[in-house]
Amino acid sequence: KDEKLVSQYIKENPIFFAYVVVNVFNSTLLRFLTMHTVENFLAIKPIIADLAIIIIFGSFCFFFKNKGKSRYLFILTIIFTAVCMINSIYYTFYTSFASISMLSLTQFIAPVGDAVVENVLQLKDLTYIVGPVALIIVIFKFRNKKDFINNKDKQLRKKKAINTLMTGFGFLFVFVITLTTLDVSRFVKQWNKEYVVMRFGIYIYQGNDLISSLQPKINSMFGFDKAKKNFNDYFNERKEIEKYSSTNEYTNIFEGKNVIVLHAESLQNVAINRKFNGEEVTPTFNRIAKEGIYFSNFYSQVGVGTSSDAEFTYNTSLMPSKSGTAFVSYFDREFISTPKLLKEKGYYTFSMHGNTADFWNRRVMHENLGYDRFYSKADYEVTKENSIGLGISDKDFFSQSVSKIKEIKENNQLYYGLMISLTNHTPFSDVDKYGEFAVDIKEEITKEDGSVEVVSHPYMEETKLGNYFKSVHYADSAFGEFLDTMDKEGLLDNTVLIIYGDHDARLPKKEYNKLYNYDPSLDDIKDEDAPDYYDFDSYQYELNRKVPFMIWTKDKKFNKEVTDVMGMYDVMPTIGNMLGFSNDYALGHDIFSIKENNIVVFPNGNFITNKVYYDSQKGEYLSLNSNEIIDENYISNNSKYAEKLLDVSNDIIVFDLINKTKDENLSVNKN
Repeated sequence: KDEKLVSQYIKENPIFFAYVVVNVFNSTLLRFLTMHTVENFLAIKPIIADLAIIIIFGSFCFFFKNKGKSRYLFILTIIFTAVCMINSIYYTFYTSFASISMLSLTQFIAPVGDAVVENVLQLKDLTYIVGPVALIIVIFKFRNKKDFINNKDKQLRKKKAINTLMTGFGFLFVFVITLTTLDVSRFVKQWNKEYVVMRFGIYIYQGNDLISSLQPKINSMFGFDKAKKNFNDYFNERKEIEKYSSTNEYTNIFEGKNVIVLHAESLQNVAINRKFNGEEVTPTFNRIAKEGIYFSNFYSQVGVGTSSDAEFTYNTSLMPSKSGTAFVSYFDREFISTPKLLKEKGYYTFSMHGNTADFWNRRVMHENLGYDRFYSKADYEVTKENSIGLGISDKDFFSQSVSKIKEIKENNQLYYGLMISLTNHTPFSDVDKYGEFAVDIKEEITKEDGSVEVVSHPYMEETKLGNYFKSVHYADSAFGEFLDTMDKEGLLDNTVLIIYGDHDARLPKKEYNKLYNYDPSLDDIKDEDAPDYYDFDSYQYELNRKVPFMIWTKDKKFNKEVTDVMGMYDVMPTIGNMLGFSNDYALGHDIFSIKENNIVVFPNGNFITNKVYYDSQKGEYLSLNSNEIIDENYISNNSKYAEKLLDVSNDIIVFDLINKTKDENLSVNKN
């Protein structure tokens, strides 16, 4: 009987049925094309959730007559399809799902539009269009056929709408009763977007995200007391548990020295110490890594704010905000930062970047972070001839910066400067401007007559990753010239050089598969059954995203590699110990105090230690030491730690807790 009712309903409402099928298909396809896990492929819960939302919204079509109904369902399908396409494109670049809060960032996306087209937009992102096209075909096929009920009868149409609506709520009820406490907790907090989409479907996720994106407005009125309590509890508990020594062999070793920091755009560890035909990709950075302190297991912790998030975490030892970006959405908060703390020690602080001052809201945020002066595009001579990619070339940026630094030195006893490079920015397409650097494989073959012929195999030529290596080689050369000029001007004396990669190159996994599995004899990728095939899976891809962090001085006194896992939020405590300042509300640690006990938490809830990489979406981990058995309590405890850290960091930003805590302390002292 039920089957007959369903069959009859479909026959009476072919357009509505097509609408449901099309949009459920697209949402399911989105999960299949993004999160490649067995659990995701077999998951029925998100399908039920998506089905419920699609039916509930679609049920209102029955209040319209035939043409109105078709238009309404088609408009809904366009909206649902747009949600799937946007999230598919976004996931390719960020390995996460889109947020409504991104609307505030659109002004910063436009200048990198070429990167989206060249490196992000893929054929799979266009497959979602098939759904609306199929619906149009169905609409045209049935546009002249009347429903089995009288469309002019409002009561019958109302009854049909209510019955369909109740069916949708029925599916929603079935879905809700299957939820676990963990599901609900992560749904409310929203920081683990992949988990939410995997359990709740894309449409409920996007609706919940809309509400979460209003959090800055809502939280200014509600939730402060709870956030403040969690903030106090977290740092009090941390002091009790993490009793690491406040001093070590590096304490105050750089006190009284000038500091130059290079924020190296998209500099990824995969380029360090790599050679093509015996020629180094990054000879300058390789030398600095060898002569200074090289942190070879270092990870960036960026969110949607990419470079601005790296700056923020580097300067404050806080995580990126859960909604929007700190630089754009929370620029009016007060933060304890490296420039502010060094200003208290008598330093003049400045920042330099060849892009426009308002990109990522840097004009406002750099002042907030404590930089006395921000040298931006307006302070440089930028022409068409000296531009590469997004703006002024690194070579011109660095060469023009030397005179500015020289003037700063003449007027200040101590200075701290941040230099943000620009050329090595995706999409790495200005290959003709990078200079000659081959990323092929050259092979010498001795012929029968004894002569030697050099045969070239394409290897990484004309690939995105190959172009990236060419771009990095140029950036390395530019920085090398800068150091030579600085040295000639005496600007490296009594100076500490700090270098960090802001984030990885954001290139797809398949690019690396060719890097590690190329067979010159076939000019193709090796077969997976080959004995020397390297399985570059999703875990290897994540581990491969590490970036360099280096500390160097001209006297070359260190020559040390630090292999303990380290994150961007650990930089401030680490260099703070060296320069003689500290931040009581830093989330990271001095790596020389915590050492092998460190944990790096990522904005999506994943974490890495010396022992494991944990994927919170899959609920799985990769052991980094095959000889060690991982206790499940180790995973559970670190997962709870990661969740607390993310919540507290976000509360600090959203509720301006550092400022509020300072005000409370002042009030107590007055009393």
